[in-house]
Amino acid sequence: MLTFNQYIQEGVNDPAIFKAVFLAGGPGSGKSFIVGKTGLVGMGYKLINSDSAFERELKKASLEATPETIFTKKGQEIRAKAKQLTNKQMALAIQGRLGLVIDGTGKDYMKIKNQVNSLREIGYDVAMIFVNTDLDTAISRDAQRPRTLGRDIVSKMWKDVQKNLGRFQNEFGRNMYIVDNSEGANYEGASMSIYKRITQWTKEDPKNPKAKKWIETQRKKK
Repeated sequence: MLTFNQYIQEGVNDPAIFKAVFLAGGPGSGKSFIVGKTGLVGMGYKLINSDSAFERELKKASLEATPETIFTKKGQEIRAKAKQLTNKQMALAIQGRLGLVIDGTGKDYMKIKNQVNSLREIGYDVAMIFVNTDLDTAISRDAQRPRTLGRDIVSKMWKDVQKNLGRFQNEFGRNMYIVDNSEGANYEGASMSIYKRITQWTKEDPKNPKAKKWIETQRKKK
């Protein structure tokens, strides 16, 4: 992990400086797959994902990623630790004003709303990629994953995420991108369209006065 000073130095020259892309989509939607297709990491964005840290910590504890394990006291303690590690990583990245990809399900609208407000307050521009699937696809893909949640939990989470779709569209406006990644859908075409639009957006210089002032201040220190 980079140190605080390294994050600051990297941030001034970061190709995605002051840009944050939120990911939303229920279990089995294929967010990680779509991130690869849209080339965000290659554009300089830092991926913030507590699931990856959670899976690593489960493996260290020699625990399987099953619902019976995940929802035990030990499983939830490990999840809390993974979230703490991820929050620290995100805080350091924000200190450097690095480009962010914040991975989540989108079932908690207010959590994302609060993060959006905090980032905008310090000068970030924000966008969202909403990876959508039908319920049957979500259930089928979850059943094939090593860390399966089960039909009932997947169904509830899918419905919770769907309820927030309209609210996200209002929040992100023209920077809201939706990909249908259901079985048989043309995700390739949608991903290419998003890649082109986000590439252009990423290359735009920050317009927020707070962002401009931060960049100017950091460059004077060099």
